[in-house]
Amino acid sequence: MPYLMISTLIRLESGPTIVGDEHADPELMSFLGAEKKQEVGTDFEVYQCKECPRLVLNKLETDGWKVIGFTGVSQTIIWTLHKN
Repeated sequence: MPYLMISTLIRLESGPTIVGDEHADPELMSFLGAEKKQEVGTDFEVYQCKECPRLVLNKLETDGWKVIGFTGVSQTIIWTLHKN
């Protein structure tokens, strides 16, 4: 079953939005317009979109993804999505 988590910092709700890890589906990341980035001090890469989460969620819904949960963790908002 395909699951996806996207997130953004609460203070940056206008973007960027993190949409995948370094092992994410490259075709989906291209559809979202995401680029691979590595933050200073980390040893992993993430895919990141310049758009705000609302626009990313709208794009994902047109591709058949549905939000199944969301939460706030510290200064981060996280959405979990699923696609049949």
